[in-house]
Amino acid sequence: METFVINNDPLPHFTIPSWTKLLPDLSVGFSTRIGGQSVGNYDSMNLALHVGDHKEHVIANRQKLMSIIGFSYDAWTVAEQIHGNHIEIITDEKRGRGRFDQKDAIPATDGLLTDEPDILLTSYYADCVPLFFLDPKKRVVGLAHAGWKGTVLKIAEKMVEAMVKHYQSSIKEIRVAIGPSIGQCCYEVNHQVIDPLREAIDNLPQDAIIDKKNGHFDLDLKKINRQILINAGILYENIEISSLCTSCNPDLLFSYRRDQGLTGRMASWIGLRRDEGV
Repeated sequence: METFVINNDPLPHFTIPSWTKLLPDLSVGFSTRIGGQSVGNYDSMNLALHVGDHKEHVIANRQKLMSIIGFSYDAWTVAEQIHGNHIEIITDEKRGRGRFDQKDAIPATDGLLTDEPDILLTSYYADCVPLFFLDPKKRVVGLAHAGWKGTVLKIAEKMVEAMVKHYQSSIKEIRVAIGPSIGQCCYEVNHQVIDPLREAIDNLPQDAIIDKKNGHFDLDLKKINRQILINAGILYENIEISSLCTSCNPDLLFSYRRDQGLTGRMASWIGLRRDEGV
């Protein structure tokens, strides 16, 4: 069964029902390219300010999504993604960074964690692997952006380590969801990518790399990130993985490779709504 379930009412987006059953005040999801104001290469629900789209369209798209998932736009929190493995702990003073201007985003950060309510962590994608983290006992949520470089740097493992260090999470309680990204069906790479992965990652799944015998390989980054998480101690049954390929779904999802770099970005998000009774 697909982990990420699409909700079409009133704006198409993916959710993780198994997680929201655990925490009803949790909002977690992944957007599509449908239902926004952007035009041209960014048609239509582009949520990233850094790709050349009109700022007013991007902000309107973000505000539309926020109105649907039940957060104030003040909570929308953005980092500058650089394909690294730096993780930032987001507290109230960092809440809302980057929501109006990319220059205000949290600098040089590909992983975000918080245990504070009314902060919506966001991250941006057009083929890279979105990683979602949840500790339902400690009420900790997080996102990480894992392209091939972030995968080599084992950002998934770094997120687990940060949850244990900063929030005293038990590894056995941590849940991870691996979201829609480019699939092995569409992701051909060369030794420049494969060699660092083989050097960095223990117990690489054999079927995650298909050797085409011409110096090129078909790569499954989702499976490799799952193995990194297993190596870090996350229970196999606590890892959910999407089967969706961004490149195979042009009507639904942006893809950097398919669209030759001229494209918008989907957003992953996660946050806990504030208890109105408090």
